[in-house]
Amino acid sequence: MFQSYENPSDPAHGPARLKALRAAMADAGVDGFLVPRADAHQGEYVAPRDDRLAWLTGFTGSAGFACVLADQAGVFVDGRYRLQVRDQVANVFTPVDWPEVQLADWLIENLPGGKVAFDPWLHTVEQIEKLSQPLATKGITLVPSANLVDSIWDDQPAPPQAKAFEQPIEFAGESHNSKRKRLAEAIQSLGMSAFVITLPDSLCWLLNIRGADVPKNPVVQGFAILKADATVALFMPPEKCADLGDHLGADVTVSPPDAFVAALQALTGPVGLEKSSAPMAVDSVLASAGTEIIYAPDPCALPKACKNTQELAGTTEAHLRDGAAVADFLAWFDDHAESGITEIDVAQKLEECRRGTNMLRDISFDTISGTGPNGAVIHYRVTHDTNRTLQKSEIMVLDSGGQYSDGTTDITRTLPIGDVGDAEKRAFTLVLKGMINVSQLRWPKGLAGRDLEAFGRRPLWLAGMDFDHGLGHGVGVYLSVHEGPQRLSKISHVPLEQGMILSNEPGYYKPGQFGIRIENLVVVEDAPALEGGDDHRQMLRFRTLTYAPIDRRLILPDMLTPDERDWLNAYHQECLNRLSPRVKPQTRDWLTQATHPI
Repeated sequence: MFQSYENPSDPAHGPARLKALRAAMADAGVDGFLVPRADAHQGEYVAPRDDRLAWLTGFTGSAGFACVLADQAGVFVDGRYRLQVRDQVANVFTPVDWPEVQLADWLIENLPGGKVAFDPWLHTVEQIEKLSQPLATKGITLVPSANLVDSIWDDQPAPPQAKAFEQPIEFAGESHNSKRKRLAEAIQSLGMSAFVITLPDSLCWLLNIRGADVPKNPVVQGFAILKADATVALFMPPEKCADLGDHLGADVTVSPPDAFVAALQALTGPVGLEKSSAPMAVDSVLASAGTEIIYAPDPCALPKACKNTQELAGTTEAHLRDGAAVADFLAWFDDHAESGITEIDVAQKLEECRRGTNMLRDISFDTISGTGPNGAVIHYRVTHDTNRTLQKSEIMVLDSGGQYSDGTTDITRTLPIGDVGDAEKRAFTLVLKGMINVSQLRWPKGLAGRDLEAFGRRPLWLAGMDFDHGLGHGVGVYLSVHEGPQRLSKISHVPLEQGMILSNEPGYYKPGQFGIRIENLVVVEDAPALEGGDDHRQMLRFRTLTYAPIDRRLILPDMLTPDERDWLNAYHQECLNRLSPRVKPQTRDWLTQATHPI
């Protein structure tokens, strides 16, 4: 199985590890140390050797950071993890609600002047600049340092060693020669001689390669320098690229990681760097060499986000394949939900159904399989310690996905276990109304995710309810299940463009009782002109990629408008039409019943 159910965190280790870190801080002559959940490449997911935050504190969420002082140790998490962090960290750590409480404000309140050390490879230029300014006025200095957690982590795992491999042109849709040339022209037009690429998914997309350096994400870690002549200098262990010689060709050179700094120092002319993702260490090396730096977005990000025709065809097929596997699972679930199965049983059966496609490369993240109160933990990860038996009259949140060579999937369904109460049904129907609102949107080209996000929240807002996560994230094609720069979020200013894939996943969570989330993936496409509309105005819309029944037993039909009911019935008819030829014979009767009009 791809998913482990061992508990990777143990709060009991926290006090001793915190004491050791404070001793290392004292030896280094610093008053504080920052511990992000990040590696040098700033991906959302990290390899085991880079999960310093979990090792130190016990917190295993995908986002957060700690700030350790001599007498305080704050663990900063956002709304997705406020329940989880309290279960995972020892009482020597203090959970801090972020971004409501900013790190600078917390430091100013708890540290009357002094030095706070940070590993410059693990923090971006933007992060350090933003933090330094308010601290400087209060006598607090940020100082780059060797990683003090590494200095006390005796059994730190080795770096990942899996080989990189080619992503075939039939799935990529464009050769890396073509990508390099058009991006080289783009950076040249901005007056750059080169651009330093630090994000693994950008590097993999640019060179049409994949890897296995990060769990559930088919990326290889490394740095790349894209030059204006369309050549690329790639920095990663050469043995990992041993099978890529013919694919990469003469215009892509591979050098060991320890050659990266010297290569940066040798660059001449203006060099591009993305402040929001590049490590502060890279910026410092370039600045020390006297190189002019032009701060600009990663040139790979937008082209990667806007999928080409072959990528869209591939991911459409992957979603139908995945949807059939999910339907097979849902049919099984209805037969077994009240038979004493557990959250782990559910996650394992769903993975088994995906494996049955014979095309699953991995799951795209650890399946969120939470019943009752566990469902209220937004990013709950079941372990042998937390595993619950499914109970009658509860509901289950099941958020999962698959990695296939032709696409990456992410789907959430909320499922009843027997008869459930009207409170859960009311909340579910409000969430469904928000999801339908977004699915039906048409908007003028140029709007960003922040302009659309409220449509998914409006039904909940009108009922005095909300949820503490974004409405949607970008998704790659056999890459990261969380991809930028596109998002459906109140803070996203990136205009949505044709070919961008996003999740549409409103939810509602009642701490200690239940959680609800419904998620489909959608792709941005041109909207056809409407009679009486503006001929000159380009409009966009979402096309749904995900097909699997939404449980009708949790819906209060009288809460749906006729238009919402029509959308749901049409969606379910499409599920029936598209999935019937693909599901197991024993699933077909169930699928017909599950998609019956309301």
